[in-house]
Amino acid sequence: MGSIGVVGCGAIGKALLKAFDAGKLAVSVAGVTSRTEASARAFLSTLGKSVPYLDRASLIARSDLVVEAAGQGVVAELAREVFAARKELMVISVGALLDHPEIIGQARETGCKLYVPSGAIAGLDGIKSACVGQITHVTITTRKPPEGLEGAPYLVDRGISLKGLSEEREVFSGSAREACRGFPANVNVSAAVSLAGIGPDRTRIRILAVPGLKRNCHDVEVEGEFGRLLVHVENVPSENPRTGRLTALSIIRSVQDTADSVRIGT
Repeated sequence: MGSIGVVGCGAIGKALLKAFDAGKLAVSVAGVTSRTEASARAFLSTLGKSVPYLDRASLIARSDLVVEAAGQGVVAELAREVFAARKELMVISVGALLDHPEIIGQARETGCKLYVPSGAIAGLDGIKSACVGQITHVTITTRKPPEGLEGAPYLVDRGISLKGLSEEREVFSGSAREACRGFPANVNVSAAVSLAGIGPDRTRIRILAVPGLKRNCHDVEVEGEFGRLLVHVENVPSENPRTGRLTALSIIRSVQDTADSVRIGT
């Protein structure tokens, strides 16, 4: 892997660029593009290493791997452009793949690699292995502080406000597909689990708002012919309360792995 291009300069994009600046990535950064050009340029000016701000077409042309960190809304069009240029793509906003399964098809048709990091969850290796056999069910229970869920489309559409919440409240129960549509900035973990496992319609998720909670917590339970798998993650939020620190670390490691000839784990 020679160079990466970063699309988006929010919490994850900045974490990736800081890792590059600190010498933690064995790749070069071809450039950055963002819908908020002024703030992106301001951040780039704080780095010790020079990273150019580019328009998207130039970014794709100069990169071997494009890392999407800009939200679900850009993924489908970005994927078409990246694969048309015969470049590789890493998708952070995994929920977009549920509404646009053609992206996975495009990657396979073109032979271009599509990377989907684990993000804020653990255990995808076990889930992938278990699904070679028969799976009975996959369930996810996500607990987040109210401020990490406030403003989600599902809540806004139903006139639900979590301000002043004084006790734990279940705000959603349904399929991973429905959860990703209703909480696009919150539950990419459910999309990743569903893609690694039995699909977005059979994977079930509960989302709870918990006042006073300081971490984003995820419990995954898988049962099948292999036995039972339980995963519990308590993720410290980043400066963006919707994004856990483990998400950014996962992206950094995933980029590192693209340049490494040794792979550990399924």
